[in-house]
Amino acid sequence: MQMTKAQPRITIPLDIKKIIVLDIELTADGEYIITVESKQEGTQCRVCGREITESHGRDNKWVCLRHLPLFGHPVYLRLRPKRYKCKCSHKPTTSQRLDWCEPRSPHTKPYDEHLMVQLVNSTIEDVSQKEGVKYDAVVGALGRRVQASVDWKELEELSVLGIDEVALKKGRKNYAAIISTQQADGQVKVLAVLPDRKKKTVRQFLETIPVRLHSTMETVCTDMWDGYVNAVEEFAQAHEDVSLDVVIDRFHVAKNYRDNVDKLRKKECRQLKKELSKVEYEEIKGVMWPTRKNNRNVTTEERKKLRRLFSYSPDLKLAYTFREELTAIFEMKLSREEAIERLKVWMAKVERSGLKCFDTFLVTLTNWLDKIANYFVSRLSSGFVEGLNTKIKTLMRRCYGIRRVDHIFQRLSLDILGYRRFV
Repeated sequence: MQMTKAQPRITIPLDIKKIIVLDIELTADGEYIITVESKQEGTQCRVCGREITESHGRDNKWVCLRHLPLFGHPVYLRLRPKRYKCKCSHKPTTSQRLDWCEPRSPHTKPYDEHLMVQLVNSTIEDVSQKEGVKYDAVVGALGRRVQASVDWKELEELSVLGIDEVALKKGRKNYAAIISTQQADGQVKVLAVLPDRKKKTVRQFLETIPVRLHSTMETVCTDMWDGYVNAVEEFAQAHEDVSLDVVIDRFHVAKNYRDNVDKLRKKECRQLKKELSKVEYEEIKGVMWPTRKNNRNVTTEERKKLRRLFSYSPDLKLAYTFREELTAIFEMKLSREEAIERLKVWMAKVERSGLKCFDTFLVTLTNWLDKIANYFVSRLSSGFVEGLNTKIKTLMRRCYGIRRVDHIFQRLSLDILGYRRFV
């Protein structure tokens, strides 16, 4: 920093190579206009694509590009691009393409990246207003700096894949399938946001995976949706270098059997409300959360309330006990074969008990037993996919709904990796 009696001065790098500063002006609107000249030589011919170096003067019009702000003031770089002449047919002239600016972009590349940092966990409208740029300018920067599909070159392995869905419109059964991967370092990357969850759509995407990554694919975590499972199995069968285990996500299984107990609780409480006196019913009122908790997390007061409830409803007590036993099985360190045996024993106990609330779940468990038991091999789940779903739901609420899957992919990628990539 250089200090004089007249005015303090500070030297700040523009972080742009091969330019020289000719003039700096601070306008009445508080904007810095920095006139620069490119020291970069040559460009590519717009017709033949060859490198050309024969000078042909400069453009007649000045170009003004938004750059990184300085002390809260907008900054613009002003220049007249060089022109070069080619010796190919018609001898065309071409304006120089600069390394630090995309063609037809109103911004420098550093400013585009600055906008991306501002856009992480925010909205395009908010960034537009805060930066004083047009909405479409922010959209353009997003298109230039964040890809709308996966860049396979960034991936070295796909050992763990996850497939799940999110509703694009609530109540419309309009689902988008989310395919992601969890890398060895724990980092989660979005591979695709598909327009639906049909088997054909998922299979078509799997076929786009580069052959070099096939041998690294080991496990796919998903829910009990035939379209996903069939697509994965058909893909593996079609490629000799692909060996995939399908793991039915433990938490989807847990939601299934826990919902059965919750439905029985609602049914029993409605019946008890009719049968018990007001004083008696007050003693068991508010049992929803204690019933939903795992037994080890229940407080002393909640346990007393559960005992009163179970004294009135033996069936609910039995269902609660079976639920806790099944959760305990998933917590045990078992081999795949041991897990299958324990699950079969559990199913037999439930069938002998005469309880009806688990009937649909028993059918599900029987049909998917092998793939559910695959969880015990490496204890993998699609929890990382559920985390992405939460981000998407938050993103859609924040942005008042996004329907195009390519936009969802861009914004989701930016929210996950934006700070790491652009800061």
